[in-house]
This record gives sequence, C-alpha cells and structure tokens, in this order.
Amino acid sequence: MIAFVKGVLEAVNDGSIVVENQGIGYEILVSGSVLQALPQAGNEVKIYTYTHVREDALQLFGFLTRDDLAMFKLLITVSGVGPKGALGILTVMDANALRIAILTDDAKAIARSPGIGAKTAGKVILELRDKISSDALMPDFLSEDAKGYDSADTLVIQDAVQALTALGYSASQAATAVKKVSAEGMSVEDILKQSLKVIGT
Repeated sequence: MIAFVKGVLEAVNDGSIVVENQGIGYEILVSGSVLQALPQAGNEVKIYTYTHVREDALQLFGFLTRDDLAMFKLLITVSGVGPKGALGILTVMDANALRIAILTDDAKAIARSPGIGAKTAGKVILELRDKISSDALMPDFLSEDAKGYDSADTLVIQDAVQALTALGYSASQAATAVKKVSAEGMSVEDILKQSLKVIGT
C-alpha cells in the first residue's frame, strides 16, 4: 500500500500526473481540481494516494489532502460508485462541500459530477449519511471563515452556530447559514436573526 508519493512533478496529463521519486516515475490519476491546484512541472509535490488493484491493472489515485483521500475511500464503498466516479465527484466539490451536500440531502449538487446521475447521487446520500459527522463541519468552517475576524468575533460565530443547532437545525444548516452572514462586529442575536432569514429563503 502506497500512502503518499513525494517527489518532483515530471508531467501533467489529461486526468493524470507523473511524480518522480528516486528514479521511479509514478503515474497517478487525479481529479480536475487537483490538476488546477498543482504547481508547474519541475516543482516538488506530495500526493496522498489510494492503490486500486484490479485483475488487469494496478492504479494510483491521488489527492492533495488526507481529507479528500478519506472521502474518496468512503465514496467507493457506495454501490454504483467506482474510483473514477468518486474522482469525478471530488472534481466538482471538495470533501467538506460534499459533507454538506450529504447532510442537507442536496442530491442535485452531487449529480453535477461527471458520470454521476440523480439515482447514484441519492445512493451516495443514503449510504453515507450515517457515516458523516455533522460536528466535523465546524472546525473546517471556523478555520476557513474566521480569517479576518478577531477572537471575540470567532467566539460569537461559534455561539451563533451552536444556538441554531439548539433550535433544531443541523450543524450543516447552521454553519452554511452563518457562513452567508457578514458576522464581523455583530452580536450573537444579530447573527441569529440574519441566519434565520437565510434559512427561511
């Protein structure tokens, strides 16, 4: 099992890359989002990998984060979603966006992925909903959206999300609503009012 490949990016192809490590070139299948985020050829990269073994082939699928790799491994457990289908889903959304889509039953967002229809998107939600923790959304939400806020604002944002969950909304609904509110300098009450308007629209 190859956990990751770290080396020089030798080539970028349509849907795959080649990374050279100690004289060996590893061909790794990657999503479109990975291709867009890669540096120019000749630079060093670190790609987290999943080894897919078939009777006629051994393939490496690569990701820039452990989180995307973990979500890929979950996706390929869904009936009807193979490695290429999972890669297609992670081309149109990252792991956290996929969690939100699953927890909010947003099959349309998942079905935008190449090769994934409405029926398969529904299976992804049905089979992975219980495997996704809504609490996992909060650290990502705060790390991405607390930029530019002072510590007091960050605490207010967190309190607002917790207050919404206490009202019966899921963590994903709460985080998504608060994310759409310009929370800088606002009180918890003000953020709640604005977030409830967002949820109601």
